[in-house]
Amino acid sequence: MVHAPALDAGPDTRLAGIWARRPEASSELAAKYGVPAFTRIEELFDSCEAVAFSVPPDVQADYAGKAARAGKAVLLEKPLAMDLEGARRVAGAIGEAGVASQMVFTIRYSEAARSYLREVRELEPFGGHGSFVSTVLSGGPFATPWRLERGALLDLGPHIVDLLDASLGRVTGVRAHGDPLRWIGLLLEHEGGAVSEASVSMGSVVEPPPARVDVYGRRGNAQLDWSHVSQDTFTTMVAEFAATVRNGGGHPLDAQHGLRIQEVLAEAEAQLG
Repeated sequence: MVHAPALDAGPDTRLAGIWARRPEASSELAAKYGVPAFTRIEELFDSCEAVAFSVPPDVQADYAGKAARAGKAVLLEKPLAMDLEGARRVAGAIGEAGVASQMVFTIRYSEAARSYLREVRELEPFGGHGSFVSTVLSGGPFATPWRLERGALLDLGPHIVDLLDASLGRVTGVRAHGDPLRWIGLLLEHEGGAVSEASVSMGSVVEPPPARVDVYGRRGNAQLDWSHVSQDTFTTMVAEFAATVRNGGGHPLDAQHGLRIQEVLAEAEAQLG
């Protein structure tokens, strides 16, 4: 829904082909964009410089390492893997191979988020709160098995924790309560002493569901609402990925950053039981 059209439209990228676990799926998508459909992922690796993943986290954990070991830069979905062990395995393989990586923390590529973060830096922030609610439990294209099994923490948690981390400083501690399939609350501690609260849920029945962050500081406050994400966000993401590949890495939202965010989520999940 996002990766293929964005990569195909990007002036700095060319869609080299499609691989999927289901051959009929790869054939259908490849025909839409007039590119080859590969039956083996190794054939895709042989035909490209970089691989963009749009698969469940456990599948990404298996194949991202293979792509890295094949010398390919990787555009990775969040979370990196279904569990922390898998996330460490992916980040480790990328580090050992020395290939470029970048995470799809979608909101961070929007001009609205970047403007908000520039504003936050001037506030001397000391705290804030955020919420991200989706309609996944009501069905739709994102009601995939892994989301319905693991709940909002792994699906929405990466976005909200990443944004609060960027707003208030590196997250150093978390306390969690709630039900992964209903409502989860997180209390986050940040480097420098700031604290924040985050709520995530997949139980909304309202479109578009609410998604926002509010931060407060000694010099004022700032708010970001990302209930709507513009197409320009994905254009920016793809352009920056192309630059990351050319430069051999260096993007702040790389696999190591994704691993750090997942470490926070893994601690929260352990507390939820």
